[in-house]
Amino acid sequence: MPDQSYTAKDIQVLEGLEPVRKRPGMYIGSTDIHGLHELVKEIIDNSVDEALAGFTKNIWMVIDKDDRIIVIDDGRGIPVEPHPKVKKSTLEVTMTILHAGGKFKEGAYKVSGGLHGVGASAVNALSDWMRVEVRRDNKIYAQEYKRGKPQTKVEPTTKTYIPDFIPAPKTGTTTIFLPDKSIFSAIKTDFKVLAKRVKERAYLVAGLFFHLYDLRSGAEIHYYFDGGIESLVRHLNKDKDAVNEKPFYVAKSANEIMVEASFQYNNGYNETIESFANVITTPEGGTHLTGFRMALTRAINDYARKNGYLKEKDENLTGDDMREGLTAVVAIKMNSENLQFEGQTKGKLGNAEIQPIVNAVVKEGIDTYLEENPNEARRIMEKVILASKARLAARAAKEAVLRKGALEGMTLPGKLTDCQEKDPAASEIYLVEGESAGGSAKQGRDRKFQAILPLKGKILNTERARLDKILEFEEIKTLIIALGTGIGDTINIDKVRYHRIVIMTDADVDGEHIMTLLLTFFFRYMPQLFEKGYIYVAMPPLYKITFGKEIHYVFTDEEKEALIKEKATARQYGIQRYKGLGEMNPEQLWETTMNPQTRIMKKVNIEDATEADHVFSMLMGDEVPPRKRFIQTHAKSATLDI
Repeated sequence: MPDQSYTAKDIQVLEGLEPVRKRPGMYIGSTDIHGLHELVKEIIDNSVDEALAGFTKNIWMVIDKDDRIIVIDDGRGIPVEPHPKVKKSTLEVTMTILHAGGKFKEGAYKVSGGLHGVGASAVNALSDWMRVEVRRDNKIYAQEYKRGKPQTKVEPTTKTYIPDFIPAPKTGTTTIFLPDKSIFSAIKTDFKVLAKRVKERAYLVAGLFFHLYDLRSGAEIHYYFDGGIESLVRHLNKDKDAVNEKPFYVAKSANEIMVEASFQYNNGYNETIESFANVITTPEGGTHLTGFRMALTRAINDYARKNGYLKEKDENLTGDDMREGLTAVVAIKMNSENLQFEGQTKGKLGNAEIQPIVNAVVKEGIDTYLEENPNEARRIMEKVILASKARLAARAAKEAVLRKGALEGMTLPGKLTDCQEKDPAASEIYLVEGESAGGSAKQGRDRKFQAILPLKGKILNTERARLDKILEFEEIKTLIIALGTGIGDTINIDKVRYHRIVIMTDADVDGEHIMTLLLTFFFRYMPQLFEKGYIYVAMPPLYKITFGKEIHYVFTDEEKEALIKEKATARQYGIQRYKGLGEMNPEQLWETTMNPQTRIMKKVNIEDATEADHVFSMLMGDEVPPRKRFIQTHAKSATLDI
């Protein structure tokens, strides 16, 4: 039976709609593909809110062949009767007036993940066409809109846009919309990106079915996780060797705050932790994450003391010791009215009252888990105590590096050919593969702002080594000193000496391996460089093509074929394939790869840290089977340079 208490009086109106089309970025972040995906997320999250309230069991998302988005749920359906204040159908009020929604009225949605009533109306305002169908009281009600303005009345209908292959629910809301081409740079959504966002929500709302269809490609995905965030932790650790086979999990409500936490250690050296508030991701953490870390540190130290892993004279284990190889998820659910976010991107939970609640719930849960699972507890203790010993060894190794630098009068490495410019924002450093290419780069560079650091051979795979071992590797030590940031717990990215760090390797298998090793080091030990946008990859040309005295450099085989087809007369041309940077003379290297006026460089961003962590673990970690599966899956699409 539908919940009869959810009626028009639950919808509160705050203000009008027009500003959304004038300043869309204020409401959805941007008008590129990220903003486009935000529209879909907002409509899906309205259905997720119904699930959080206990009324939705299934959510369907369909992308049709015309790029329209269809989102269907089997919840209660938006109320359609006249709103007592506005005297219009409540459905029309919800879809056409900003800040009109059930999230403002206490009791309608205590927990929600949407933009507090902005979502549906903002999507409507930014859609060229939209239709909403509501199933309530054994009837179908519908209304259509164009760029936020109603085109029809809210009235009963027999027409439905639910595709034939989806079983029409008895109650619920169906939203169909086509993003406005005059607002967005493109309206073709990325099914894989949307599927990832949906999968994240499926983990966070255990027992909710998601059914996704892309009619453009025929792709179909279904998500359902009974284990909630424990399933997410297992997924994050899927390509890693688990320490405690049974993940820790706790779910408990305290002071009307629902706390969920799960963790599992692996034999790696890096931390992966995700946090959420009302299914909203909080990439910058916040009070819930702080409470979790405090509880983990206290609980493990208490157990270690009680069971003899730490002697009386031993110092306590630190938070850093707990983080090595830790995979964890922390999620809280609370009254939406009280949620407070901080940070530049509102990605940090700011509610001070959350920290002690999470701390208490998680501490009690870990205490019980360790007592009831002595074998798992022993493995965890061995892991964190080994991490503690490695931390002390790494500190000694780092101090030795710094002492050596001091003995050298704090001089920069002899291999570094530095630039004259002292302003980091105007300086760049090229990390060059090999002495030969390094020589060409040194001669061809602009010495005013370009520094060159040649690297000899392949650096250490830092995915498989602790910091103390990494600092023993000469090439990495040289790189750290050249960049000037320090490393480990005293790293200071603000001291970096160059705001463009350019990886320049040969366009062959060895060159790509060296590039991957460098990216692995930066991702694991200096991730802030990606956040600041300081990491680049140089794009040297593959071919030099001459037509008489006319010279062209091209970067792909497709460019080569197109140029020859366009320029060649009677097929009279010369072609040179560059196997390595060392084959170019200094003038060619400058003109094609280092001259800011003519070069092509790729900036390396980390848009999805979880996926990046998975890729680095799978490609560079100790576990062979995941890497073997990846190679077998992608072997046919590989480009071989034979």
